[in-house]
Amino acid sequence: MEELTSVHNQHVKNWKKLQTKKFRRQSGQYLLDGWHLVNEAVKVGNHLNQLIGTDEQLDAHQDLVNLADEAYVVTPEIMRHITETVTPQGIAAVVDLPDAHQVPSTISGAWLFLDRVQDPGNVGTMVRTADAAGFTGVVVGNRSADIFGPKVVRSMQGSQFHLQLLEGDLRKWINDFKDLSAPVYGTQLNPAAKNFREVHPGQTFALVMGNEGQGMSDELLKQTTANLYIPMRGDAESLNVAVSAGILMFQLNQELN
Repeated sequence: MEELTSVHNQHVKNWKKLQTKKFRRQSGQYLLDGWHLVNEAVKVGNHLNQLIGTDEQLDAHQDLVNLADEAYVVTPEIMRHITETVTPQGIAAVVDLPDAHQVPSTISGAWLFLDRVQDPGNVGTMVRTADAAGFTGVVVGNRSADIFGPKVVRSMQGSQFHLQLLEGDLRKWINDFKDLSAPVYGTQLNPAAKNFREVHPGQTFALVMGNEGQGMSDELLKQTTANLYIPMRGDAESLNVAVSAGILMFQLNQELN
């Protein structure tokens, strides 16, 4: 194992740059921060290109050190520098960035589409909830938060390893589902839309969630099979998009849960 003590070391600079989308794509890698994410990656067979940790943490987990191509002992200062975590757990790993544009040859199951959802916490929470609700995959549309950015990765809590996580043009994805006669449901804060409890989609369908402030784009709303709303008994003006997505995903996919 190589020991690093300076934030100016080239390895440390590269790990820091993995916080940017540009360098993640250039290098084809991204950073996992914390024991839960590293263990989830190992559990599903992801290869650890580099394992980074404090002396104490790496000594306690020699099994992980043996699985990594390279292992580096770093200072707590370096861990804070590369992870942007206030209290890092003292472990991180660099793994390959999945191909987020590899469309599956056959489309089936429940899918979540995200239209311009920009808050990383919301994106990560919805991916995690889709995983919990038994969804097959999530497609993140243009102008949404980057699915492998540090804040999204922390919020997903390893769910990116359990379902298909893709980026793409939602207009095309909606058309592909409709070509299969699979329903695509939009979401709209409008009582003229359809009550979500009245919908029974079957095994293959898609749900579209829109931007936090503006909702779905008008163009996509016109493409959907039907647009849904959640009746509210109280006086709140609206629900957080991730909360709404959770309610709808568990309801729509209840036949499989």
